[in-house]
Amino acid sequence: MPPARSGLGLLLLGALLTLVLYLLLPDAQRRQRSVGARPEEGKRGQWAANATVRRGTAWGEPPVFYREVSAGPRAGGTASPRRPDVLFLHGQAFTSKTWEAVGTLALLAGEGYRAVAIDLPGYGDSPPAEMVATVQGRVAFLDRVFQELGMRRPVLVSPSMSGRFALPFLLAQGDRLAGIVPVAPVGTKDYAAEQYQQVQTPTLILYGDRDKSLGPQALQSLQHLPRHRVAVVPNAGHACYLDNPEDFHRALLGFLRQLK
Repeated sequence: MPPARSGLGLLLLGALLTLVLYLLLPDAQRRQRSVGARPEEGKRGQWAANATVRRGTAWGEPPVFYREVSAGPRAGGTASPRRPDVLFLHGQAFTSKTWEAVGTLALLAGEGYRAVAIDLPGYGDSPPAEMVATVQGRVAFLDRVFQELGMRRPVLVSPSMSGRFALPFLLAQGDRLAGIVPVAPVGTKDYAAEQYQQVQTPTLILYGDRDKSLGPQALQSLQHLPRHRVAVVPNAGHACYLDNPEDFHRALLGFLRQLK
């Protein structure tokens, strides 16, 4: 075969191989991504990538810093009017940034919930406030937060230290909550069984199976709430949302979906 024809044949063969690889490569990549990946994890990554975090300050008295994630692609960019707003408090060693970092805000926004996390007074970017030194002041504080953020009947997620805010509000104004999720909160022994029995707010009691102190202690008191359910997060300690966010999120979403 003349050299010119041989070279032309090799060029055509190379072009053909390149075309075949180009057509096959996307399918192979899709198969590779699907191996070993759980559907929920893939969705969470998509929601996080599309989530828009808005940070601001509610200029009430006292002012409160908050983070809010706009609803993601599954909700068409807006929160569903049939789903309750969800307000996240935090423990003593954390701030609202925790819920953003763990992916909770983005996950809930992707499911069509309006998800907001605040810095409690004296934490993160919220200044200290004298009013929260008393039980009545903490109840009034949450009432103002709901008003400033435009939340009518939110679900309140309250881990650890924030129980000092959430529990008195629950007992005083529980009808203003669509639900409450106490995550091994403090202060549960401050109230009698009879007081808990008067509350009709749907409740998800959450704690990690490795939490041997506050989790079981809180359960002893909170189990007197008439409309409660319990979820124990496996392989997790006191901050179960950090140790095992996937199972924490699964329990939280399951509770939110059954609320009316």
